[in-house]
Amino acid sequence: MKREFFYGILLMMSFTLLSSTCSSDDDGNNQNDNSQEIAQIETEVEAGTWSIISYIDSGSDETNDFNGYNFTFSTDGTLSATNGTASYTGTWSVTDSNNSSDDSSDDDDIDFNIFFPVAESNDFEDLNDDWDVVSHTNTTLSLIDISGGNGGTDTLVFQKN
Repeated sequence: MKREFFYGILLMMSFTLLSSTCSSDDDGNNQNDNSQEIAQIETEVEAGTWSIISYIDSGSDETNDFNGYNFTFSTDGTLSATNGTASYTGTWSVTDSNNSSDDSSDDDDIDFNIFFPVAESNDFEDLNDDWDVVSHTNTTLSLIDISGGNGGTDTLVFQKN
């Protein structure tokens, strides 16, 4: 009798443990679907050329580092910046923040990813990041990044030429 009671308790504990590891909610239904907004941002930036009208690096205005450069966001994910004498080629993408590592705790934001393969001393290296999209229109793209290391805030604003 004690043995049956013991097995009964063991069985109930097993069911309790099993039920606590299962979730009744489907993760896919609880997360925001940003796919339409991502497609809209991609369409907006792929149209025409863009200039940086503001780049603030932890409170320091470094917009002049990019004066005269025209940025082209190609549909194949390449990003080019040229000022007539110098050219840089990199990559860009737009992703859900939960699909990449970033510094934001907001899982609903959208990342605008920029990468130029340049030396760390190059001004274009400052643009390499998974920027959070603050706002976007057909003519303006506003981005922000909060540094994980020093907590500084960087902002980057592109405007269509």
